[in-house]
Amino acid sequence: MKKTLMIAAAAAFVMAGMVTAPAAAHANALAKCKACHHLDSDKKKVGPGLKSVFGRKNGQMADMHYSKAMSSHAGEWTWDEAHLDKWVCNSKDAIKEFTGDDHAKTKMPPQKKCGDKAAEVVAALKAL
Repeated sequence: MKKTLMIAAAAAFVMAGMVTAPAAAHANALAKCKACHHLDSDKKKVGPGLKSVFGRKNGQMADMHYSKAMSSHAGEWTWDEAHLDKWVCNSKDAIKEFTGDDHAKTKMPPQKKCGDKAAEVVAALKAL
């Protein structure tokens, strides 16, 4: 009986570690984002809260002062994998592509999280 209980307890500890490991990986992927964005809510910090950014329409968060380009194209795209991937790599280039305006600007600086790093950020944003 004691042996079974010990095995069950050990399994619980192992499973708890497996559950928190992905959460820790997501936290690391979003560490840079925390400087300007809330991760645990949709509330504004410097930028919009990221809790439910995945699947949200662009430029439609209440009380945000978006750039002229983002405001004038609000609701034209959804923050999905493709858009977020480009955005976290280089928001300055992405806003031009998304709006079709070579002079479009955004307030967010390029984060230069491209390729695998962008995929990690997007996965973490989806998990929020």
